[in-house]
Amino acid sequence: MDTLMRALFKGIFIFLFLSVQLLSIAQQSTVAVYNDINDDPVAFANIVFTPFNNNTIISGYVTDINGKVDVAVDESCLIKLSYVGFKDYTDTIHPGENKIIYLSSISYNMDEVVVTGQYSKSRQDKSIYKVQVINSNEIQHRGAVNLKEMLSTELNVRTSQDNALGSSLKMQGLGGEHVKFLIDGVPVIGRENGNIDLDQLNLQNIDHIEIINGPMSVAYGSNALAGVINIITKSPDRLLYSSNLDGYYESVGVYNLNMAVTGRAKRNSFGFTGGRNFFDGFQAPGTSWAQRWKPREQWNFSGDYKYNWDNTQINLGATYFNQELRDNGILMPPYYEKRIDKYYFTQRLVIKSNVKYEFDSKSRINAIASYSRYHKIRNVYLNDLTILDKTLVPGEQDTTKFGDILLRADYSYGNEFSKFKFQAGVDLNSEKGSGKRIKDNEQIIGDYALFTSFNYTPVKVLNIQPGLRLIYNTKFKAPVVYSINVKYDLSESVSIRASVASGFRAPSLKELYLNFVDVNHDIQGNENLQAETSISSNLLLQYNSSPSRGYVWGIEMNLFNNNIKDNIQLIPQGTTSIFYTYVNVNRYLTRGMEINFNNKVYPWLTVKFGFTYTGQKIDYDGLVDSNFEYYTGFNTVASYNVQRWNTTFSLYYKYNGKYPQLYFIGLEETPEILYMEPYNTLDVTIGKWFWKRRINLQIGAKNLFNNTNVNVTGASQGGVHTGGAGSQSVNWGRTFFTRLQITINK
Repeated sequence: MDTLMRALFKGIFIFLFLSVQLLSIAQQSTVAVYNDINDDPVAFANIVFTPFNNNTIISGYVTDINGKVDVAVDESCLIKLSYVGFKDYTDTIHPGENKIIYLSSISYNMDEVVVTGQYSKSRQDKSIYKVQVINSNEIQHRGAVNLKEMLSTELNVRTSQDNALGSSLKMQGLGGEHVKFLIDGVPVIGRENGNIDLDQLNLQNIDHIEIINGPMSVAYGSNALAGVINIITKSPDRLLYSSNLDGYYESVGVYNLNMAVTGRAKRNSFGFTGGRNFFDGFQAPGTSWAQRWKPREQWNFSGDYKYNWDNTQINLGATYFNQELRDNGILMPPYYEKRIDKYYFTQRLVIKSNVKYEFDSKSRINAIASYSRYHKIRNVYLNDLTILDKTLVPGEQDTTKFGDILLRADYSYGNEFSKFKFQAGVDLNSEKGSGKRIKDNEQIIGDYALFTSFNYTPVKVLNIQPGLRLIYNTKFKAPVVYSINVKYDLSESVSIRASVASGFRAPSLKELYLNFVDVNHDIQGNENLQAETSISSNLLLQYNSSPSRGYVWGIEMNLFNNNIKDNIQLIPQGTTSIFYTYVNVNRYLTRGMEINFNNKVYPWLTVKFGFTYTGQKIDYDGLVDSNFEYYTGFNTVASYNVQRWNTTFSLYYKYNGKYPQLYFIGLEETPEILYMEPYNTLDVTIGKWFWKRRINLQIGAKNLFNNTNVNVTGASQGGVHTGGAGSQSVNWGRTFFTRLQITINK
């Protein structure tokens, strides 16, 4: 009997224990939070649980990287969700209940937080500038490996390729020398022919890209006449731990492998990235050896450290980039077993620090100090292919060095709700160039400025921001640079932005003093150049429909006009196509319009398309006062998301219309108009997530129309950026790629 009773009590105990366990399991709830526009998980959203029977907060939680949080709910609660850029959400939850919640963005396509040109972090719809954001999802779907590929399908951005100088762009008809390139607010140096080689700007560890079309000289000084492109890297303090491995292969002979690791411990966080990008070279059928896309190998490393303490944030970081580009020569007679090969090494080093301090919610200080170094090295070898030996050719080696020191600090007052905002700062920049191809072996140019702007909101719908920049340049007299920006909200859906601004660009050390020589170029600097000045105006009309779980759309029209005095152009010195020098032309004008349409059908389909009509006009020393020459462009981006498969299909199409280029036969000759024939580009990608979005497999095809060289008509020879007479390189051939990304977060 005792045995029976013991067994009975034991059974009751086990039953009660299991019941408690099952009950506890039943009380476990999961809340999953998603963006109602694109169904992406909303990481780091704040959730507060409050019991119905009292007003005491049980606890606050933050969603993980997958937009989820697990919590034990013992009684019915009121839950409140909040996240920047989204409408607050309130709901109820009961013990054991799982919730799927969709947050609505405050305004269509305006939920992104931007920093470029702002007093403090601000939503896109609140910014007085039109800031275009290319977020991490778009970068992911695009399958791009560098900035050139990412921007090549953007509206009113035309990319071009020089097989030695690299890739470049034009925005609103203005060249890359008029665009300020920043990485986390630090200028990118090392321009070739005025342009930053976009192939050298890797997209590994990029959070998003911010683009401002239009003059930004007040805030960012020289090289910002056409706009600013600011690359924002991922912050190392968002996750406790994160590691990423990215492998990429493209059928033209591209082999890339990159990795990133971030971590956080209390107030400290760190990040490290590194990788190798290799390209085996490409030569289009029927072209000369000089038109070959040069083989290259790139190595890139970066490290970041961040310390957060109360109202203070300290960032320290360093990046290093090394590229080897080979120009293989033609086999030499009589035995065709030797050749002269040229190796071009590009080295970039950036050391930076950034300190932010907030006095209170309205006033703050932001200071940046950086040192940037750019080396261009040329080594010439006699390569014996029979014994696989190479010997340096005496007297043909060359190294050109550039160093840049930046000190920038500003004080800002005001926040999103302030009627009056104020910013004042100092911007100190000194660049040094040295090498035997630099006049007198060394030159220094300094640019020192004070800048200020005021932002006034007399009524909720009106925002006015004037600004001034006072500049002292060590070689050129600079005018007072000014701007005035106005934003007016006709309704919650309709807004107007207008701006008028002046600009100033001093010639670079390369344009003044550098003699650049390679197989395709002999470019001579001109120390008699004058600085460029400009007047620009923009008018933007924007409409965004109210967000909902269904169909949403937006449309914008931008009108722009740029007038540059003493514009610096590169023209031939004689009748051959390789000898060039820089000269000032009286005026260079661009004007046009852009129309963008954005359409999202929740949650499956995103369609964007746009049209641009841009004109160029030049007045060169009284020899020519041309009419406006116009070109068109059209692009379409479509992305289809199959949720149950975790798969996204994307398409990128762009039409580049017949493009006019002014071409100079000689210094005393009447210029001619060259026309680059129209061409189309089409890329497609397919990406699928596995293992709770930790593994992404992507395949795709690029340049499906197989455009390599585009005909240039109107003159007997090509320009400085052409691969040869009568044609211009635009891309290597049709290719196919695959990409594998593995991510582990905690």
